[in-house]
Amino acid sequence: MVAQAETPDVKSGALAAALRLFAARGFDATPIQAVADEVGVTKQAVLHHFPTKEHLRRGVLEGILAHWNETLPRLLLAATASEDRFDAVFGELVRFFAEDRDRARVVLREALDRPDEVRALLMGPVRPWLSAVAQYIRAGQEGERHFPDVDAEVYVVHVLQLVLTAVASFPVTGALVEKDARKRYDRELARIAKASLFLPQATESEKPRRRGKR
Repeated sequence: MVAQAETPDVKSGALAAALRLFAARGFDATPIQAVADEVGVTKQAVLHHFPTKEHLRRGVLEGILAHWNETLPRLLLAATASEDRFDAVFGELVRFFAEDRDRARVVLREALDRPDEVRALLMGPVRPWLSAVAQYIRAGQEGERHFPDVDAEVYVVHVLQLVLTAVASFPVTGALVEKDARKRYDRELARIAKASLFLPQATESEKPRRRGKR
């Protein structure tokens, strides 16, 4: 068992197991022994990589944030470029969380259980790209593609919350939809996000009137 503690598979396996268990039970109800049992190693093998359960928790959250930092800025920036692009990219954004619903569940659990800690953790890595996407939305407002009364930063925050909540709760709320639940669920989620951002396409005769209202 000592050799297992030296292998990188123990570290990655512990993070994956902790993600699943924290999502299902919550952090407080998940002992390190349960994580070790899930991986199939001793408790000491997990502690070799994560000296305390708090280190393990932080590793799980930082892993989720790493995915966000690598993927979400590209997706969100592209999504604001045009309506056609929005449809394609928003679907990818939903799939990003839906491929592992535990990511969304852990973020929501932690936000409710430890709001001060999660707030501090998010500010550093998330704030810069949120501001960048918001600026891109403002450019779309200048170009008359987006509603002028959209609060750009808050829009991005709400869309992320909408996706996180929808993905995390789908096994429960999706059961209320009787036919083609996943397809209809995701399609309506995208329609809500798009309809609140993009102006209806104006005809040539309407464009001068819109400019006059600015």
